[in-house]
Amino acid sequence: MSLPYRIHSIPVTESTNDDVKEAARSGEAEGFVVWAWEQKGGRGRQGRTWYSPPGNLYASILLRPPGEARHAARYAFVAALALHDLVKDYLPDAAITLKWPNDVLVFGKKISGVLMESSLTPQSKLEWLVVGMGLNIEHHPQDTPYPATSLRHEGLSSYVDLQSTVQNLCAHFFRWKESLEIQGFPAVRAAWLNHAQLGALTVHLPDGLINGVFTGLNDDGGLVLQLADGTKQAISAGDVFFHT
Repeated sequence: MSLPYRIHSIPVTESTNDDVKEAARSGEAEGFVVWAWEQKGGRGRQGRTWYSPPGNLYASILLRPPGEARHAARYAFVAALALHDLVKDYLPDAAITLKWPNDVLVFGKKISGVLMESSLTPQSKLEWLVVGMGLNIEHHPQDTPYPATSLRHEGLSSYVDLQSTVQNLCAHFFRWKESLEIQGFPAVRAAWLNHAQLGALTVHLPDGLINGVFTGLNDDGGLVLQLADGTKQAISAGDVFFHT
């Protein structure tokens, strides 16, 4: 049985997302994966620099999903669940939670990140979608807005074979992708919510802050926030900080 993905390994690159975007523009089929040992120009959401020294995991996957562009965000939850399962493989006894929209936390500290980039057809359909994923294995950045950690910092003592780790990440990703495409987003949403960090939070929006209590996800993966007056508001983009 053939695998739904093909992994291309390179020692150093500017950005695995950029490599996969170039492949997408050249007509590469879905399932193409670029994995690099090191990124020189790694980036996260909103153009932030992504700490990318050798020893961590950096991989991007090319998808060509059918449907409307607004449904692309659902694949961020697929990626988060795949990374959750991968971290669980290495830290089975750790407290692993998911923070909207796509972060994986270990004991409340961020251990991974997801960056999605896409291209649309003239009819506003998805032409391709690149899902970039990073996992802190040996190293993690200091002095970040949200506390960060790594598998090694959380007590992992065994050797980590990066090639096997990338293969396992892809296996987890395509299993959750299949769940999304066969069972629909409600199945993925339920699984994500089962691991979600809940409670009162502040969302940093481009035009200010909003406080409320996280109550769930809408059909497009937006954060549903209950405000102090009892009304609910859906948030499609922002940075989440839980109250301590």
